[in-house]
Amino acid sequence: MNLNTSSAPPPPLDPRDPYARTAQIFPVLSEEQVARIRPFGQLEELPAGTVLFERGQRSVDFFVVLRGYIDIYENTAAGPQVITVHGENQFTGELDLFNDREILVGGRVGEAGGQILRVSRPQFRRLLVAEPEVGDLIMQAFMLRRLGLITHQQGAVTLVAPHDSADALRIQRFLDRNGYPVQVLDAADEAARQLLATLPGGLAALPAVFLPNQPAPLCNPPTLQLAEALGLVEQLQYDAPYDVAIVGAGPAGLSAAVYAASEGLRTLLLELEAPGGQAGTSSRIENYLGFPLGVSGQALAARAQVQAHKFGATIALPHQVRGLNCGQWPFLLTLEEGQPPVAARAVVVASGARYRRLGVAHEERFEGVGLYYAATAMEGEICRHEDIIVVGGGNSAGQAAVFLSRFARHVHVLVRGEGLAATMSDYLVQRILASPQITLHPHTEIVALAGERYLEQVTWQHRQTRQADTVPIRHVFLMLGAEPNTQWLNGCLQLDEKGFVRTGLPHPAANANQRPPLTLETSIPGVFAVGDVRAGSVKRVASAVGEGAMVVSQVHEALAALGE
Repeated sequence: MNLNTSSAPPPPLDPRDPYARTAQIFPVLSEEQVARIRPFGQLEELPAGTVLFERGQRSVDFFVVLRGYIDIYENTAAGPQVITVHGENQFTGELDLFNDREILVGGRVGEAGGQILRVSRPQFRRLLVAEPEVGDLIMQAFMLRRLGLITHQQGAVTLVAPHDSADALRIQRFLDRNGYPVQVLDAADEAARQLLATLPGGLAALPAVFLPNQPAPLCNPPTLQLAEALGLVEQLQYDAPYDVAIVGAGPAGLSAAVYAASEGLRTLLLELEAPGGQAGTSSRIENYLGFPLGVSGQALAARAQVQAHKFGATIALPHQVRGLNCGQWPFLLTLEEGQPPVAARAVVVASGARYRRLGVAHEERFEGVGLYYAATAMEGEICRHEDIIVVGGGNSAGQAAVFLSRFARHVHVLVRGEGLAATMSDYLVQRILASPQITLHPHTEIVALAGERYLEQVTWQHRQTRQADTVPIRHVFLMLGAEPNTQWLNGCLQLDEKGFVRTGLPHPAANANQRPPLTLETSIPGVFAVGDVRAGSVKRVASAVGEGAMVVSQVHEALAALGE
């Protein structure tokens, strides 16, 4: 296939442009590095305009330019637009080369034709293992290229929505947390009005997602439909059981996936929304080992996801696991209606916990339009220059209050107890007490919410004096502690009185397999629990990551016994 339109040779890059960090984003391989890649690929002489890959394809190959150049382009309403050019000894690709999702851009041979080295997907994975120095250079470039696509909204979809739309916030959060480029337009913008002119139903159909080269937009799509349309849903394998299936992609689940895949286990990680779990919604984690300047939960999760993909784990989203059949082996995980169950020789329950609700009237009506369970830059922009409330006394609440104080006019922190010292790390307590933009309200709880289409006012009450105050606040962030995500287990495993999964229990005699229980193993041999969902776990990112790493050695031990 040929595409005759072509760009000029690569122009000089402006060093003032942050995207022009060419040494890392678009590295030029040395002759010695190219020589190390050659055994993994095959040489091809191609005429000008030959299309190597197009947006929407899966499992594309990796290409090194030996002579000539390759145009990388995105599809727009005006036709293909070149966004960068790879010259001699440069290579194609970004993060989707590590997974089986649809790629975001196209690539074609430049106008003079060229010689390329084509490396197939299986050979590409062998290259990363056999040549770690080259692999590190490629991985760094891929991560920065995806960041560039997001920053410059290249290969993006366009989300058009009215202000304060809960569904628009849901869609944008899903795209952002999954590292998918998106351009967001308010329905009142001129550019949005031009798109709406072609939309059946007009404003009533919003929010709408416009995809490149798609004749019709998606109107308020459910998350699964959106993921399928964007090619984010990877195909599950049913030819043989997975060695280990991990349910939940929080820090514990991601850690388990990295270590399981790196040790050669056929690994499946199932997640409903996006990698990171509760930690992924944290704006800044400052007490995680190795990050003295702090790291956002989303950034930490994104790096862990790349690691898991690098070692060959399948990260399948957005898949809701609805049940575990632990009465047979291999175990069966039940997914959404219409999908066949997934078989696995071992299961790791890492489904985490969720923030509790307030328990006041009309609460559900304001979720996404006044009540939020995350505190990222997206939510920060929503509450800019307004008074807000953060409810909770743990580290998540402290991180949210400090972060949101950069956007909000004032932050009110409400806790039911007498203070923060017993439940929050000292560095966060001191930061909150020192900030003139944050006020702590001890012994205080929300008793009423009011508003029409969105939250308009909040009533809080002092628990000792019973004095109530009604304030015109439109944004409340709930960080109220953890309720375990164990409802999908359907009584398969033993839980404690609060619903968390118990581990380290003696096995029933019929299933003991002549071995003592393992510390992270549940009441069913071969099924494990890690992270926040496990009874007695320390609710910290570092401990969750540690449990995820530790569980893999126990999975090996259990598989050996079950295999016998």
